[in-house]
Amino acid sequence: MVSDILPISRSQFPMTNPLWIYDTTLRDGAQCEGLSLSLEDKLRIARQLDSLGIPFIEGGWPGANPKDVQFFWRLKEQPLTQAEVVAFCSTRRPGTTAANDEMLQAILSAGTRWVTLFGKSWDLHVIESLKTTLEENLAMIRDTIEYLRSQGRRVIYDAEHWFDGYKHNPDYAIKTLEAAADAGAEWLVLCDTNGGTLPHEVSQVVRDVLAALGTNREVPVQLGIHTHNDSGVAVANALTAVQEGVTMVQGTINGYGERCGNADLCSLIPNFQLKLGHNCIEDEQLVRLTQVSRSISEIVNLAPDDRAPFVGLSAFAHKGGIHVSAVEKNPLTYEHLEPEKIGNTRRIVISDQAGLSNVLAKARTFGMDLDRKNPACRQILEKLKDLESQGYQFEGAEASFELLMREALEQRPPWFEIKGFQVHCDKVGEDCTALATVKLSVNGTNILEAAEGNGPVSALDAALRKALVNFYPAIAHFYLTDYKVRILDSGAGTSAKTRVLVEFSNGQDRWTTVGVSGNILDASYQAVVEGLEYGLVLGDREASVLTVSSY
Repeated sequence: MVSDILPISRSQFPMTNPLWIYDTTLRDGAQCEGLSLSLEDKLRIARQLDSLGIPFIEGGWPGANPKDVQFFWRLKEQPLTQAEVVAFCSTRRPGTTAANDEMLQAILSAGTRWVTLFGKSWDLHVIESLKTTLEENLAMIRDTIEYLRSQGRRVIYDAEHWFDGYKHNPDYAIKTLEAAADAGAEWLVLCDTNGGTLPHEVSQVVRDVLAALGTNREVPVQLGIHTHNDSGVAVANALTAVQEGVTMVQGTINGYGERCGNADLCSLIPNFQLKLGHNCIEDEQLVRLTQVSRSISEIVNLAPDDRAPFVGLSAFAHKGGIHVSAVEKNPLTYEHLEPEKIGNTRRIVISDQAGLSNVLAKARTFGMDLDRKNPACRQILEKLKDLESQGYQFEGAEASFELLMREALEQRPPWFEIKGFQVHCDKVGEDCTALATVKLSVNGTNILEAAEGNGPVSALDAALRKALVNFYPAIAHFYLTDYKVRILDSGAGTSAKTRVLVEFSNGQDRWTTVGVSGNILDASYQAVVEGLEYGLVLGDREASVLTVSSY
């Protein structure tokens, strides 16, 4: 039965201890507050998931909005390479038939082989939300699945509010699953829609369901799990369900979803594959997990969670000197697995808690193999601690630390020299614009440039780029992705010292620089200048053509 479920291109997928991953980022994940996807966004995400080896990708509800209709049409024209794209819908309406329900015609028009259908498991919802009888709800489940099957579709049944329904009326909840199974659903997915169930409850309920449905059916029942994170245990609930016999797990990339989100596939997949021995995706696809996580966060325009398990920037970061020293000898001392297996990297964090081991380890990540006896090492450490006592923070601004280190080692190229800047702001009515003028020198050539922006930092950034781009064309491809301001001594009021962190990207790499001053514009200027400079250093290190001809 399982091999028949495989998309044709995945027929060679290792079938020892298989676990089927079902991604609902494009439907359930898109219900996350602050997340909005265009048609092109959805297509880009689908192809990222496809390249990751996700077997099932839920594309949306055809007919619910024009964008979802167009999404399925576009994938007909340019199909995914290996994943099954799945259409999503509800059971038919009360008092009609599935064959006469216009909503289901839109589902069929999407042309997917698989359809995920959700129905009511909780008698409260049947009576209060659907305003119908319990028997009619069972008929709606059976009729809809039988109709979809008669039209050549394969069906995954999502039992909405399953755990709440089972707690309040277990006999009726089981009847809804039996109706779906008897009508031809191939998976019965138990949904913790409100996210209030705890792992020990999931474990017991899954065992109850398997016992109630029995194993004497002509087609054995296959269970799935769909969990939400309202109690902070969505991942734990999914892990528990699989250990009890569930064979499909639904979730989203980065845990996106309404309210507190869905089970995070970026945590579930490596846990299942590397720790529980289930085959979810190929090993060479697993090493792309971190990249896919961050790429999708860029597409949805939400900052990556640096502290996310497995794929976060800080997931394998080491800050304390004792930790760093131990990890340098054997990473297993402070890491639960090798970060390379999921495409992440080990990071040595630099801060006022750093020891000489941190400095040496960090230098190696920058391609510098320093001798502990080199006097520059102690100078770097002393400079680091002095600057952090003034309010600088290098654990969040590693690009600035590399520039500091290169300067101490006399390896900081003189890309340009800053002479000064001025900023003028005008507010007329509701409009506020800024004009920035910068003076700098490149290889002895003095440059004076001005530019406007929608704020002083924007204007400064624009003026610097304008002054430098003719010497270093790659700067045109650098852009600001984040800007953070922290007041360091709030008791000083408007005279308080300010720390500014600015994050840049060139479309591939991200780097952060820091500036500190009693003047927020000066702090911002420091960070932006170093951000542009580090982009040039990074490009030069990667053998890019970023050198001015006379340098």
